[in-house]
Amino acid sequence: MKSISPNYKKSGVNIEAGYQAVNLIKPLVKQTFSKAVLGGLGGFGGLFDLGKMHYKNPVLVSGTDGVGSKLSLAQQLNIHDTIGIDLVAMCVNDIVAQGAKPLFFLDYIATHKTIPKQIAQLVYGMVEGCKQSQCALIGGETAEMPALYTKGHYDLAGFVVGVVEKKNLITGAKVKANDLIIGLPSSGIHSNGYSLVRKILKEKKIKLDKKIPEYQTTLGKLLLTPTQIYAAPTLSLAEKGVLKGVAHITGGGFYENIPRALPNNLGICIFKNALPQQPLFTMLQSWGNITDLEMYHVFNMGIGMIYIVSKTHGDYVLNQLETFQLKAKIIGQVTKVSKGFEWK
Repeated sequence: MKSISPNYKKSGVNIEAGYQAVNLIKPLVKQTFSKAVLGGLGGFGGLFDLGKMHYKNPVLVSGTDGVGSKLSLAQQLNIHDTIGIDLVAMCVNDIVAQGAKPLFFLDYIATHKTIPKQIAQLVYGMVEGCKQSQCALIGGETAEMPALYTKGHYDLAGFVVGVVEKKNLITGAKVKANDLIIGLPSSGIHSNGYSLVRKILKEKKIKLDKKIPEYQTTLGKLLLTPTQIYAAPTLSLAEKGVLKGVAHITGGGFYENIPRALPNNLGICIFKNALPQQPLFTMLQSWGNITDLEMYHVFNMGIGMIYIVSKTHGDYVLNQLETFQLKAKIIGQVTKVSKGFEWK
């Protein structure tokens, strides 16, 4: 078939491939639509009717993020159907930490060359992430830029908008000394710290096809385990009014993120013996000869999100999390030390 834009194609941009990709992803994306989504894909902007949500005093909460150098592993292994889940998770987990229900998500894919099946795999992951988050994928953009990206490479960015009643915003303002810190398990490294992971593997000449008996898979597939999405349990407990503070344990690990859920006049004490011991982190620490201090500054160390609750709600929250198949634990408590970070 003759190209409709032969000169543009010679410059490195294939319009027909872009059309093909759109046709492949349209039926996937429609699976995420709710009654509040107006129209479909193809408009200049995605449309969402907030009036359908019936909020009295709504506050919109937005977030944007990428997946970082985890993308390099996906491209190296030619596995593209899970990285989209990571993209949604990184954005959604941030806004649900403030009690916001995710409404809609948009993506941006920049690539050396549009490969329709590869784009469809990426969007498949985003659709799965949106389903887990109960939000709609209402639009996106794919940019083919051979002058900026080398062969086989692409980059992703995501953007999410959520809503919460103003009186139900989770701000940490109600947190008090002696409140409990509950840790929710991560599904692995999630999407932070991969520059350090790749450095360790390169220096130690560890291959991605290395078998990891503890997980019954290869190291590469283990490292591509999608980020856990915490929308459902967080919003369920937020509706019950038992969450005083929430922190997504993302870039910066424990040290940067947990204090973000606290008032300035309080600190935290972490019970190290209560923390999960995921073999993957132990292996990375050993291979890279990394200190505990750096590990907890870079990685989630098996805890993907924390809740701060009163002592009277501790057992209730733990029991509720079990219904979401999350084996959470009390991993610390709030202290009177201003912005202090203690280990016990």
